[in-house]
Amino acid sequence: MEWLSGRIMLLSGGRRAFLAFFAGLLTVLALPPFGIFAAPFLSFPVLVWLMDGASGNPDHGRIRRAFPAFVIGWCFGFGYLLGGLWWLGNALLVEADEFAWALPLAVIGLPAFLAIYYGLATAIARVLWSDGIGRIAALALAFGICEWLRGTLMTGFPWNAIGYAAMPVPLMMQSAVVFGLAGMNMLAVFAFSAPALIGTRKGAVPGLVLAGLLVVAHFGYGYWRLNDQPAALADGTTSVRLVQPVIDQALKLDDAARADIFTSHLELTTAAPAEGAKRPDIVVWPETSIPFLLTDNPDGLLSIADALQEGQILIAGAVRAENAGAGLPPRYYNSVYVIDDQGQIVGAADKLHLVPFGEYLPFENVLNSFGLKSIAAAMPGGFSAAATRTPLTLPKGKVLYPLICYEAIFPGEIGNVALSTDALLNVTNDAWFGDTPGPYQHFQQAQLRAVETGVPLIRGANSGISAVVNGLGEVVSGASFNVRGVVDTILPGKSRIPFEPDQQKRNALIVAAMFLAVALFSRPSFILRAN
Repeated sequence: MEWLSGRIMLLSGGRRAFLAFFAGLLTVLALPPFGIFAAPFLSFPVLVWLMDGASGNPDHGRIRRAFPAFVIGWCFGFGYLLGGLWWLGNALLVEADEFAWALPLAVIGLPAFLAIYYGLATAIARVLWSDGIGRIAALALAFGICEWLRGTLMTGFPWNAIGYAAMPVPLMMQSAVVFGLAGMNMLAVFAFSAPALIGTRKGAVPGLVLAGLLVVAHFGYGYWRLNDQPAALADGTTSVRLVQPVIDQALKLDDAARADIFTSHLELTTAAPAEGAKRPDIVVWPETSIPFLLTDNPDGLLSIADALQEGQILIAGAVRAENAGAGLPPRYYNSVYVIDDQGQIVGAADKLHLVPFGEYLPFENVLNSFGLKSIAAAMPGGFSAAATRTPLTLPKGKVLYPLICYEAIFPGEIGNVALSTDALLNVTNDAWFGDTPGPYQHFQQAQLRAVETGVPLIRGANSGISAVVNGLGEVVSGASFNVRGVVDTILPGKSRIPFEPDQQKRNALIVAAMFLAVALFSRPSFILRAN
């Protein structure tokens, strides 16, 4: 192992950059649909050894000395994000004649830009670098900081944060209820990087022991938690039907197909429950499942009323229009409606966190002059964002916390207020991305929101993955990807959590402070001053 670490440290130029890129690409195997937990334990030691050899010219200033480390981190991040996000290009091929030109920007440009955060992480870590366990702590801290920045700046995009690589299944998701995603990002990087200590010996025993304890605690806590609360999760009486129609995205954009699409949803809504299953109280349609402005189509509301039985409620994704005032074009919102058995809209919530370039165009006036427009919005100006997130109160008193599409990937979108609701509601349309890793990654991230809050998740997706997930992240019932049909199940109750989301964030800060202390105390300059 020392021979291997030495060879990697001495690499230079293109070989160094390629190995960093390959290590990042290897890390993708830990994400859905693969879930190979061992992959980062191979890739992160390579990153550490490459960092060991990226000292920079001692005659240069601090920023220039950190540049070689930045390049390594950028190459690693580019490999990881390219391998994890290439499927975004599929959305541009739905209307290829209009958007195919932007394919390189989505497939290569976005990962290249987001990789700057990883380059920044390795540059920060290099400033705190030392010979032993301290450099592992510095790398964990720096990744934690930069993953937080990636999920926050410029509306944020925390998709496939490193912490998800350590949480592929519910057994391994339970630690998130203690540290949140922010804390798991740091703890995961520390554990993944610890094997690098074998190659350089110094600090190997305490580092490997600590990493081993973290992994054992990670699995042990998950096992204990999954076996501690089965009774609490069985206390549910509300029946839910998820409608998964599997409508091809190109067809959804075809005006001539709107009637057939609407009819398909109605047919699945009225399908008889499986033998022994309870008649659904709540029926859930996916994001933008109603293919017209419902408020302009009273016949559509009558059809929904005919499809619902007495006491049933439909929750459906739809586009909502709002008058903006005299002489102004209407505002459009990506919304969910609550519709009762009389065909009355009794509740609604609008999407708060829109997708840049998908649902709205940043710097719209400037970019419109170049002929650009948003991808998913079929109306002028794209969608408008809601001012606040509005929980949905159903006629029988159940309260749902709505998360439309990729809002479910943001832990910060779900504060303590979600704890007072009966379920998280995530409606989405991942048909944009075809049969790629994207829908599986999206589902994993939605699962984590249930674990962090202990609140069950109702997830309705056009092409999948539709499922009801309990507060431990376990799938109670669901439909496989691209399988048309319905899911009938009972909504589980909430599970107990040791820490609320706000406290999880504070716990993550404690982890960051501990890693900072280890990194500082391990530096030779600190040791010399202490002596």
